[in-house]
Amino acid sequence: MRGRAAAACVALVAMWLLSGCGGAGTGGSAFVDHEPLPPDTMTTSMDELGRYGGRFVAGTTASPKTFNPVMANETSSSDVISLMFQSLTDIDYMTQEDIPVIAKSWEFSDGGRTVTYHLRRGARFSDGHPITSEDVKFCYDVVMDASDPSFHSSMRDALTMDVGGKQLPFTFSAPDSYTFVVTAPATDALILPHVANLRIMPKHVLEPAWKAGRFASSYNTATPPESLVTSGPWRLKEHLENQQTVLERNPYWFGVDAKGRRLPYLDQVVFRVAKDQDVAAQMFHAGELDGLDNVKAEDYKKYTAEQQAKGFVLHDTGPSFYTNFFWFNLNLVRKPEKGKKVGDPKVEAYKYAWFSNRDFRRAVSMAVDRDAIVRGPFYGYATKCWTIITSGNPRWYDSTITAPDLDPEGAKKLLDGLGLKDRNGDGVREDAAGHPVAFSLVYNGDNKLRQAIATLVQDDLAKVGIKLTPSGLDFNTLVTRTRHEYDYDACLLGLGSSVPNDPGMGPNFWKSSGLTHYWNAGQPHPETRAEARIDSLFQASIATTDLAARKAAYHQMSQILNDECFVIWLPTIDIRIPVRNRFGNVHPSPMPHRILWNSAVLFDKRPGSKN
Repeated sequence: MRGRAAAACVALVAMWLLSGCGGAGTGGSAFVDHEPLPPDTMTTSMDELGRYGGRFVAGTTASPKTFNPVMANETSSSDVISLMFQSLTDIDYMTQEDIPVIAKSWEFSDGGRTVTYHLRRGARFSDGHPITSEDVKFCYDVVMDASDPSFHSSMRDALTMDVGGKQLPFTFSAPDSYTFVVTAPATDALILPHVANLRIMPKHVLEPAWKAGRFASSYNTATPPESLVTSGPWRLKEHLENQQTVLERNPYWFGVDAKGRRLPYLDQVVFRVAKDQDVAAQMFHAGELDGLDNVKAEDYKKYTAEQQAKGFVLHDTGPSFYTNFFWFNLNLVRKPEKGKKVGDPKVEAYKYAWFSNRDFRRAVSMAVDRDAIVRGPFYGYATKCWTIITSGNPRWYDSTITAPDLDPEGAKKLLDGLGLKDRNGDGVREDAAGHPVAFSLVYNGDNKLRQAIATLVQDDLAKVGIKLTPSGLDFNTLVTRTRHEYDYDACLLGLGSSVPNDPGMGPNFWKSSGLTHYWNAGQPHPETRAEARIDSLFQASIATTDLAARKAAYHQMSQILNDECFVIWLPTIDIRIPVRNRFGNVHPSPMPHRILWNSAVLFDKRPGSKN
């Protein structure tokens, strides 16, 4: 929702005044490190050595729903969790190369199928308890526990491979306290990031809950801060639902700067909640926030005009890694239900006849004026996108991938060829049985950008004789109807960025069995030739470490997807991120969290902080 709410603003501002107004505040009291550094510290690269003290206040439009890394399924949760919990390895957002974190090193064996990780000696959780391989193995035992359906299967899916038609899991062992061994059932080009999907949690705290069947409810947002033990540079200090989440320095963290001083530099990171993007913008311009990573394109000019006077920089990070697209519901009945048998389409049979026809989908794509979408809802700050990897990612972007773009006359010819004609002169085509070629397009109704895009697509399709009715739904209803009940005609959404932003990290989208293979999710076996071929290419793309071969497979996957028009691609926004210029080591990224990904090295440049 983007409407203004003055009364809510007054109430929120009053609350912030009570808790200390403004953004980062002063440098604060100097940090004194009372804990001995571990033998195996992690020296973090940065532009310049920082000062201790201060805080960074980031704007957000939603509170976290959980602090449990296994249960998080929304950005508002994962943004906070990513600062509190670390993985064995991570990636450098600047280079997209794998870097050591809890694991100080690793080596491959068995043709790349096995990775042996060597953990940092002396690394500790936020309660001072040692981090060992038993903690690591515990976390993977939890994720691979298929007995609890509430666990997100996507993590388990990433640690399972299709070998000869069988789904085989990775295996894990902890031969000693500082060694952890992972073996994949076959070569996996992304074994490091697949393993790093899971952030390390404390066995000594959470094992009893897991054994009692209560793990899914552990580390919920009602957990007292002192009971929430973390492995990353930050731990929870305070959580006020729909107000703010405050993180404080983990005094035991193993990260240091080039002088051997313990990180983080900042005393606190605060996620402050605004009702919507409009209120967040007001807060930033009033000096109550230090950074925003989700800004509307229509506001870019205002930020540009004010940055010098108000002491911030509007960083241009290029095209977003997030995508926008819509698709048609091709899902079939998997279990018998009232009025339908297994194999029947979830939509009406006559609509399924249109939606399942490649030429119909191509005609729809050819009717959409993407340049008008760029000029309109995006105010010129967007880029056409024809694949899951946008042009913001130079490592993987492939400019040779094509898809049907604007060609209204070509669209009309395809529709004519399908026998879809305006038989009664009302401007809407009908099929041979007299059904008007009309369908609804659902989207999350609180997203004004998608609402505007849906309206333009409605106008575009009307010009070729198709009646589209946009239908905004609340997000929970949208998820239920599109991912569980499959009760819809077409849906406008998109996908966020994986970390790393690599096509191999998206099996749920590419594979016919995937949950975000939205147009026909969870297929027991590929139900079209094209999808069978994409499945095969996806497996080939992760079964080799040859980057050129992987890119060739990705090109073929994308081109098949586009030739079939299983999704109708739409432009992606060009990202601009405002951050106060008093902070050092700021490097906004298209990947989440766009500002705080390197929070441990951010620092307040103002006097009052200490070198």
